[in-house]
This record gives sequence, C-alpha cells and structure tokens, in this order.
Amino acid sequence: MNAIEVTGLVKEFAGGSPGGRRRALDGVTLRVGEGEIVGLLGPNGSGKSTLLKLLLGLLHPTAGRCRLWGADPDDAATRATVGFLPEAPGFPPDLTGDEIVRLHARLSGLPRAGLAARVARALARAGLAAAAHQPAGGFSLGMRRRLGLAQALVHDPRLLILDEPVSGLDPEGAAALTALLAECRARGRTVLLSSHVLEPVMESCDRVVVLQRGRVVLDAPVDDLARRAGCSALLVDALPAALLDELRRWLAARGARLHGVEVPAAALAQIIREAVPAGAAAETAEP
Repeated sequence: MNAIEVTGLVKEFAGGSPGGRRRALDGVTLRVGEGEIVGLLGPNGSGKSTLLKLLLGLLHPTAGRCRLWGADPDDAATRATVGFLPEAPGFPPDLTGDEIVRLHARLSGLPRAGLAARVARALARAGLAAAAHQPAGGFSLGMRRRLGLAQALVHDPRLLILDEPVSGLDPEGAAALTALLAECRARGRTVLLSSHVLEPVMESCDRVVVLQRGRVVLDAPVDDLARRAGCSALLVDALPAALLDELRRWLAARGARLHGVEVPAAALAQIIREAVPAGAAAETAEP
C-alpha cells in the first residue's frame, strides 16, 4: 500500500491582482510507498510547505486529491498514524521537555498507562534525554528542533512528515536525526522529509522529489542521481542491522560517517538545477 497518494493536486490562494488567484500547487502527482524515505526539495515558494499542509489536513485542495493510507487526511484514525515536525515548532516556555512531550502524547490519544516510558523513549531517540526536565524556554534552537522530533515520535507513527528537520540542529542533533531515519528504515516506517539541505537527503533518502513553481520537475531514486553525477555507490543495505551499527560506530570513532550512496553535494545540486526550467525564479514565500 502507498502511504501517500497525491493526484492532480491544485491549491490556489487569493493574491496577485485584485480579485486574482495565486496557484501554489499546479497539478502535483506523487506516490510514496510504505517504508520509503523520500526527500522533498525546492526553492522558497516552490510549494513544499503547502503540500505538507494539505497532506496533514491543515489545508484543503482547490482540485485533485491527496490520500494517506488510502484515506482522507481529515480522517481521525488516519491522522493518528502521522507524526509531524513543523518548520518552526513553538512550545510553552515554562513547561519542561518531558511535560511538553507528555502533553502531545495525550493529544495523540495515548493512554496514561505506560506513558512515562513512551515519553522517555521519544526524548532519548531525539537526543534530548539529558535535558528532559529543563524548561523549554531555555532551550537553544537546536534543542527545540529535537524537542519537535520527540513530540512527533512519541505515539510511534507509521508515517513521519518532517519540515526542514535539519534547520538549526547542532552536530549532536544532526547525528540523532540520522540515527532516527536509519531506525525508521529498519522498522519499515515511511518518511517524507522536506529540506533545503542536501546532506540528509543524500544520507538517508531513497528518492528525491523536486518542486518548482508548484510542479514536480524531478522524481528520481538517489542512486540514479549518483550514477548521473558519475559517483560510486557504497552498498551496505545487505548487512545485518547489528553489523551495520558496528560499522557506523567504527567509522564515527575515526571522524567519518557512512553514506548509503556517496554523492558530492555540488554534483546533486547541479542535477537538480538542470531539472528546473531555465530562468525559473522563486515565487514569494508560501502561506
């Protein structure tokens, strides 16, 4: 089953000339299979955030449709399967990290029984266990991003939607994100990751989808992009999970990291630029 199915999706907003309409998405069709990790790239105004909001049921399409697990995003049971990290999460400054994640867990419908263990695990997975009982008002930008990850994870969603998850992360937070995505892959979870930063896409994603002016201009597997860039691939997916973790730790101790496919950022950026129509300029900021 596809986790995400988007067909002919159009979204318009009031804007432009008086009484006019501005089209943020223009006939987007996209499929994300169960267990896939897909990177969504594009310049500001390309429609990325609008697409995510439609998938979450925060906006409704002008035309076309989007489905999560075959159901409407407004369906309560379907929404319970989704974890979402917004681009700029806001939290009550007087509450601790533990209290905030606990609140989101209850809002997600989790029972009180076993809740403390779930909250502790989510904070640990996000690399925030040491600061769990500190007020969020004193968190750095990177810590707030990790807290956002924890609240998205606490109910163990089948689908994780991450909007700019790397923005503001320190090296420790970036490492926690990489480990989290590896864990999602091992457990067959689905991830849609919107980013301006190429590194997490190269490290963790199966496919890259590029939006420009509300249209899909590129949809390709990361390893295909590697071949187009003339890069070599390091294939490690066949290793058992324990050996793969051991290899990652061995490399980390020597100041290196394991990439599923080695692709220089400049090479991938050039491929993406070639996919975008010549002379295409970024639109104004998305709603």
